[in-house]
This record gives sequence, C-alpha cells and structure tokens, in this order.
Amino acid sequence: MTITGRYVGRLVAVAAILLIAACTESKQKTDYAVYRGGVLYESEEAYEANKMFSGKAGNIFGSEDEDEGGGGPSGIGVNSFLWRASLDTLSFMPLASADPFGGVIITDWYATPGSPLERFKMTVYILDRKLRADAVKVAVFRQSRPAPGAEWMDATIAKATPFELENAILTRARQLRVANLEPGQ
Repeated sequence: MTITGRYVGRLVAVAAILLIAACTESKQKTDYAVYRGGVLYESEEAYEANKMFSGKAGNIFGSEDEDEGGGGPSGIGVNSFLWRASLDTLSFMPLASADPFGGVIITDWYATPGSPLERFKMTVYILDRKLRADAVKVAVFRQSRPAPGAEWMDATIAKATPFELENAILTRARQLRVANLEPGQ
C-alpha cells in the first residue's frame, strides 16, 4: 500500500464514522428559555424533565421553594417571582445581560426622552430563592453631560432611588405571587 493509499483509507474510515454518527437519532435541544407556572426553565426539555418531580401530588414531602417560586432542580437559581418582577419593572430599559442562574440583571444605558443629557444604568441582584424583602438589591448608576456631544461624566443619584426600585420590584413580585395562587390556597 502506498502513502496515498493509507491516507485514502483513513479518509474513507473517517467519512464512514461521520456518516454513521449523522444517521443516529439525537434529540435536539432548544436554545431558548421557557416560562412555565412561575418558573423560568433553561429549555423546554428541562421543563419536561422537571414536570414529574415538581407536581404537588407527586412530591410527598412538599417544597418551600415550590411555594416561594424557587426554580427547582432544572429551573432558575433564584426566586422566579422576583426574577419576573425585576424584568417587568426594568422593561422600559434595554437589557445588557440577564443571568437567571446567578440572579443578575444588567441594563444598558438609558436616557429618557425628556432628559437626553442624563442617562441611567441599573444592576439588579436577586440574592435568595425565597420571596423576601432582603432578597433583592438594586444598584443605580447615573451619568450626565453638560452639552450634546460632550463626554459623559458620573453623577450622583438620590439615596432613595435604589430603595424605591427595590420596593417596586417587591410589590410586583407579590402581585405575581398572588396571581399564581390557586383558589382555596
């Protein structure tokens, strides 16, 4: 066998392996998260896998996290009511990133139409799987500039602003929790 023959033989073997691998059945995962019953799951498959363990009738020991909107084994790592409420409260701002497993939402800079010379950026930290007042922390950043086209400069914010946003998130989370309760609970 010549050198070229060896390479052709290896090439045919690799092609055969790739062809066999392409013919095997594989379940394709989705690349999007789904929101089901107050919980954000990483995919439809994660929701389906978690269904058999998350039902109240099938879970003989119950779960604090289930009642509190926790994500469960395949859901998000933080309280789902606080997560959804945070997204709802900040929905007017563009999102830079949102990590449902770490519980961090970061907005991009946003300038209100009425004040184009100042802009805001917010970071929300969800710190617990339970719906509690101390489970959410908001950091607000503000920049301003003296004239259009000038450099943005950091500016101070009112000390009450982060607390007001935290209260708005908590109020919305309580509304979502009440709406999620089944009659008779």
